[in-house]
Amino acid sequence: MSDTRPPLPPFTAETAATKARGAEDAWNTRDPERVSLAYTPDSWWRNRSEFFSGREAIVAFLAKKWEREREYRLIKEVWAFHENRIAARFAYEWHDDGGQWFRSHGNEQWEFTEGGLMRRREASINDVPIRESERKFHWPQGPRPADHPGLSDLGL
Repeated sequence: MSDTRPPLPPFTAETAATKARGAEDAWNTRDPERVSLAYTPDSWWRNRSEFFSGREAIVAFLAKKWEREREYRLIKEVWAFHENRIAARFAYEWHDDGGQWFRSHGNEQWEFTEGGLMRRREASINDVPIRESERKFHWPQGPRPADHPGLSDLGL
């Protein structure tokens, strides 16, 4: 495993957007092992009301998450950046095992090492029930196509 993951800080508007899109693409694979490699081995997370650290905990958390959140599709957008930190906002759509759809809205704060691995992630998230007809994220499972609108374009 490399301890370098470009783009590297300090971030510019362009490199922060590239970093956010890379994270979005990885999360949309729903592959916990792959996603965990973007984080330091001792990365610290707060996700909603859960606190944990380390890649093994990240893999376990994401596996449980994507078992519950079916047909998950995510869009991230940079809110702000400074040196080795990025603030992002995001929304994702998913349904539970009963078929109820949700759009989850959130904000994340990321802190990176000099090598571009994320050492800290803090996420605040709210789930909003939606009807299937209200969905806005329509693409096949996997990374969002380049021509699919982002959050601002969708009015979210």
